[in-house]
This record gives sequence, C-alpha cells and structure tokens, in this order.
Amino acid sequence: MQEATRPATGKLVLAFFLVYFIWGSTYLAIRFAIETIPPFLMAGTRFLAAGLLMYGFMRLRGTANPSAMQWRQLGVVGVFLFLGGNGLVVWAEQYITSGLAALLVSLLPLWLILIDWLWVGGSAPKPIAIVGILFGIVGTVVLVDPVQLTDSDIHLPGALTVLLASLLWAIGSVYSKKFRQPASIFMSAAIQMIGGGVSLLLVAVMTGELQDFKMGNISETSLAGFFYLMVLGSMVAISAYVWLLQNATATSVSTYAFVNPAVAVFLGWLIADEPVNAHILFGAGIILAGVFLVVYASMRRADTNTISPAPASD
Repeated sequence: MQEATRPATGKLVLAFFLVYFIWGSTYLAIRFAIETIPPFLMAGTRFLAAGLLMYGFMRLRGTANPSAMQWRQLGVVGVFLFLGGNGLVVWAEQYITSGLAALLVSLLPLWLILIDWLWVGGSAPKPIAIVGILFGIVGTVVLVDPVQLTDSDIHLPGALTVLLASLLWAIGSVYSKKFRQPASIFMSAAIQMIGGGVSLLLVAVMTGELQDFKMGNISETSLAGFFYLMVLGSMVAISAYVWLLQNATATSVSTYAFVNPAVAVFLGWLIADEPVNAHILFGAGIILAGVFLVVYASMRRADTNTISPAPASD
C-alpha cells in the first residue's frame, strides 16, 4: 500500500503564515478601508468582486456549476457569514478598535460548540469546554466593561454588535453542514461570497450609503485597505485555509482562533496607535484562555470539524 504524500514543510509554514498574519491583519485593513468608504458598501463590493473572480477562475478550470438548490443554500450561508458575520464587524469598527473587534470575534469557537450542541443535537460540551465557555463570558464582561468599572471608553453598542456578528457566523457555519456541498470547496466559498456580497450591497442601498458617496473622496489608504481585503483577505487567505484543511490536522488549523486576535491587537497598537493597557490585556487573557480550553476540548472529540474562517477574514 503506497503511503500518502505529505506536503512539503515550506508549503505548510507558508500556508499557516498566510492564515495567521493575513486574517489577523484584516481587522486593521477594515479600519483603514472604511475611513472614506461606507462600511456595507465596502464589504459588499469586496466580497462580490472576490466571489465573482473566484467563481470565474474555478469555471475556467472546469469545475462544475453547482445546482440551483446549492446556489440558494450557499447564498443563505453567505448572508449569515458575510452580511451578519463580517458586515456587522465592519460596521462596528467605526466605533471600536480593530484589536477589540478581533478579540470579541475570537469567541467564535465558543458559539460553535454551543450551537452544535443545542441546535444540531451534537454531544454536550465536556467539562473542560464548559470551563472555557465560562472563561469566555467572564473575559468578555471584563473587556467590554458594561457597567464602567474602569476608565475604559469602549463603545458598548459596537462591542455588542461584534458579539452578534460572531454568533451569526457560527449559525451560518453550522447551517452549511446541513446540506450537500459542491465537490469543490473553493466553488462553495465563491458562491457564499457572491451571496454575501449581494446582500451587503442591498443593505448599503437601504441604509442610504450611496446617497452622499463619491468615488473621488476615497483616500489612497482606504483604497489600499480595500484591495488588501479583497485579494489577500478574501482570496489568498481562504485558499491557504482550504489547502490547510486538506493537508494539516484540524487541531493545528484551529489555532488561528487565538493567533489572529493577538496579531490584530499587535498591529493595531503598532500601526494605528490603538491603546493596549492592563484592562485590555487582562480581559484578552481570560478570553483567549477560554478559547484555548474550548479548542482543546474539541480536539479530543470525534473527528468533527467545527472550525470555520473568522468573520473579518473572508
């Protein structure tokens, strides 16, 4: 029996770097992109363009077009992931720092394990996962500080919106497992981005973002952030992530859940002068400890892969 060919170490290192760094940096890129581009318009254009490009590329390579039913189902997933998950994060970054957004999004594994249990009927969380969930709740309360025990000036509606975005992303991720996917996961991702992009642009129209928007007002910084998100965040990193799922263990790939926020907080501090104080570090430490416990617990479950790309990264 011939032994399966293992990918070269260099390819694995590069793929992990792309997932770790690019997805971690997308939070800062969002902040720059929405400086002069309305949030839903920016996100919708980004995902629709990336989805169409990826769809066209896959069709040119001979990938079969999914059925009409799969288009509808994947479109619904795209609405949950990219309108609910990513779009709300983009909107919230008008009011909260990119680092805080990334830390709150890192709670995604906690939502996934709860939804898998309560909605899909999966196995109940193990005690270590329950401890992790409790850590996540406590860390979120400490970080957001809703009763203003510290001198933090965190915008509470913005922070709560990111929590909702993370929940919607988890719902979309779990729903995507309830129907038959296309043979190509790249084609699946492309259609999800198209569905999400269209829904985001509809929201942009309904909220009046196009009324006062002028192309000439877009700054070079916002334009650079937009193309970074569209090409690297939506296409390159997703391709690296999908490749990793096929060539590395789900356990190792899941580590992005607590590496991405660390990258985001560091880049926000280094490039955008976002504050990193003892209050933020304390809350972040509790959250990431909880995420680690939940991810560790999921490693010990039967081979069920509940990991999905982070909201801001696709």
